[in-house]
Amino acid sequence: MTKIYLNTGLNLKIFSPNEPIGILIIFLGLIFTGMIFYIIYAVSTNKESLEDKKIRTKKESLQQEKIGKLFPKKK
Repeated sequence: MTKIYLNTGLNLKIFSPNEPIGILIIFLGLIFTGMIFYIIYAVSTNKESLEDKKIRTKKESLQQEKIGKLFPKKK
């Protein structure tokens, strides 16, 4: 059986965790992972922004006003 070795001109040791590029890759991976977990948390808690609350209350008051016009209270 013959062994085939991949001889490349690249020095792959620069990507090891002991080298600056390897440390940078690990650091960027940790930041990316943290962002993903934050996005999952933010979506699962379903927090409304203040602007969303204002828009929703404005729509509800407009809806109540329209209902009041359609069905006026007789005195």
